[in-house]
Amino acid sequence: MDRRGFLTASLGLPVFSPTPTLAAGAGAGTVVLELFTSQGCSSCPPADALLGELSRRPNVIGLAWHVDYWNGSGWRDPYAKREWTERQKSYASHLRGEVYTPALVVNGAELVVGSDRAAVLRTIDKMIPPPLTVAMRRMSAGVEVTIGASATPVMGVFAVYDQEQTTQVGAGENLGRRLVEYRVVREATRLGPLTAQFILPVVADRQGAVLLVQDASWRVIGAADLPPASLS
Repeated sequence: MDRRGFLTASLGLPVFSPTPTLAAGAGAGTVVLELFTSQGCSSCPPADALLGELSRRPNVIGLAWHVDYWNGSGWRDPYAKREWTERQKSYASHLRGEVYTPALVVNGAELVVGSDRAAVLRTIDKMIPPPLTVAMRRMSAGVEVTIGASATPVMGVFAVYDQEQTTQVGAGENLGRRLVEYRVVREATRLGPLTAQFILPVVADRQGAVLLVQDASWRVIGAADLPPASLS
């Protein structure tokens, strides 16, 4: 079952001003999948599984944003946040779509049903790769970032994620199910106008991080994935 609603608002995340430093370069060419999901939605587990499968591809970066508008339906999703719901609403506004689960945003440019495998694969196949190169590297002082040159100012979102989580659901539409979810966003910070080189805060070894670089229309024009240290 999905839930649809009216769309507005912007991403309500704290803003961090990066400190310039040096970092190594990397190539572009990734596809970014942002899944808006909930443990309270019975249609979401297939989308969660598909995100986990596709994120194992070398050119795919996946993130699962657990929204909070299902929390009043019998089960409170422990990973849901109001800010993630606001991010989905902002995408729906930019893409002239609706707010529902499971919803998948591809490269910030197109919205599809996250459990519709054929539609997701078609959308991935037709995407133009983000043009900016982005690189991240773990350092003792934090995460070292380098971004390629851009003709216009760019903004960013730095998302810290758990590679995999398992939950035994005790109520709601998924009552009794053992859900396995992937790339679950736990923290996110919106970054002000980005410089070419900077340092971001330390990320725990057990967690991964993604940096999304987006233009004014919210299209992803660059991205990098820093996997958990155990997977590096």
